[in-house]
Amino acid sequence: MKRNGAASTVCLLALFLAACAAPKPILYPNDHLKTVGQDTAKQDIAECRDMAEAAGAKPGQGRAGQVAGSTAVGAGVGAAGGAVGGAILGAAGSGSAIGAASGATIGLLRGLFSRPKPGQAYINFVNRCLKERGYETVGWE
Repeated sequence: MKRNGAASTVCLLALFLAACAAPKPILYPNDHLKTVGQDTAKQDIAECRDMAEAAGAKPGQGRAGQVAGSTAVGAGVGAAGGAVGGAILGAAGSGSAIGAASGATIGLLRGLFSRPKPGQAYINFVNRCLKERGYETVGWE
């Protein structure tokens, strides 16, 4: 029994750490990347991130704002779904309340365990910096 508890704790910790990892640029394996290698590319990414922050670009929304937004969206979607389900069963009000509570909970959890999204100016800055160094970004993950 204790073994399952420890395994669950390890899985939750791994999930939490993965969710907290900041998104990073994905580099296309062009000739420049092949020439300089992954270690140099990681250093260049770190330098470009530092330059973006020094220029005032935000690496991500505030965590609290992101969680609050996700919770509000979840509550709205849950309330709408609950109202529809409740209307079918003849109790739109209570269905809406139950749906809002469940949706808010799901939204809260999603907000807590999702990766923070970098601001668009930050992404554009880092992408341009990397392009000037010879890299090609294909997205962020």
